Amino acid sequence: MHAVIVAPLGGTSVILRPGSPKAIKVGGARFAEIQTAAAGDGTVPDWLADAAATQWGIALHDRPAAGNVLVRAPGPYRFSRATWEINLGCDYDCEMCYLGKKRFEGLDREGKRRLLRIIRDAGVIWLQITGGEPLIDPGFSDAYEHAHELGMVIELLSNGSRLHNERVFGLLTERPPSKLTLSVYGASAETYDAVTRRRGAFNRFTEGLHKALDAGLNIDLSLILLRRNAHEQEVMRAWANELGLPYREYANISPTIHGTDETLPSQSPEHLTQRTPFRGCPAGHTPIRSGVPPFARWAASRTSTWSRKESKGWPDSAVSPIPSCFAPEDAPAARCPARAGCAGRWPRSSRRRRHHWRTIANTEAGDVMTAVMVEISPTRTAVKEDAEAVVLIEDVDTLTDESLPGCGDDNPYN
Repeated sequence: MHAVIVAPLGGTSVILRPGSPKAIKVGGARFAEIQTAAAGDGTVPDWLADAAATQWGIALHDRPAAGNVLVRAPGPYRFSRATWEINLGCDYDCEMCYLGKKRFEGLDREGKRRLLRIIRDAGVIWLQITGGEPLIDPGFSDAYEHAHELGMVIELLSNGSRLHNERVFGLLTERPPSKLTLSVYGASAETYDAVTRRRGAFNRFTEGLHKALDAGLNIDLSLILLRRNAHEQEVMRAWANELGLPYREYANISPTIHGTDETLPSQSPEHLTQRTPFRGCPAGHTPIRSGVPPFARWAASRTSTWSRKESKGWPDSAVSPIPSCFAPEDAPAARCPARAGCAGRWPRSSRRRRHHWRTIANTEAGDVMTAVMVEISPTRTAVKEDAEAVVLIEDVDTLTDESLPGCGDDNPYN
């Protein structure tokens, strides 16, 4: 398997190590040098080997570039992050779950692989896999490995219930995610098991958590605050601090995906937070989503003006339009109804008091995306770097943190 991934990102390029949040940012001349070496029989450039040794402690000196360096082709759209809900099932039965009645549905093996190729071809570098609960999906292992092989850096959102399982644990230690975000529902067996409505869930979670920590996986925690566990908020915080893990707290619960509100009484009123509605131009902020047949049909109605012939290799996807600021120049456009100036940074007519939506697919996808959702978030990195630049980045999120909250964030109930 490749040791590093090299990918274009806006006006620059990044070098990534699977399983690591660190990165190396390089200019266009450096990217071209790596691309040439990997396409032929060249060796890893000395400057890259030096930087990789400093950043990740790996030895690439005098190694062939082919096989050690995977060079990603530039995507046609300015998207770099995607979130994939791989299924609609879970092994917990939490009262606040947005899934409502769990149907345990998802794509088959070939459907998953085809979707991953579509996401890769869009230019996505970072793929966040969630559910439902991703680790219980019978096709998770194959999909996870295939996403790695395609040159995407994987983040996982999980309840951690299967980390104690040797097969799952072995997969994640052999090919570690760049980040593993685990939801926490309480700091005691009594509370945790009551929230998840699964006896023994807390003990299985803590066993898996400690195994993952001992293996050196990059973990952070999502503390889910509810009526039933809010009294343990301080204990959960203290537990996270004792483990030395970063954490975020989430108290706002959404209705179910079916539009019903039985989840809302589980909220702890004193812990709810207010979000300021985004009232600007959506160009460059609004993610595209694919999946779930009702949404796919809505997307199809919005994209019907673009024929399959013009879809440029996207005949099987079901996605909504994207702003012109993040689409290729030759894509057909339609007038956007938004009453705002364009937020795009490309020097084109869309910067006037209007902007266009671009369509990236026309879909007939009734069954192609059954029971999955993919959200692909724009990343605004238009500033070009020095062509010879080599910059070490400790946390790659600093390169991609301009998406609005809610676009690929770690809240499993948002």
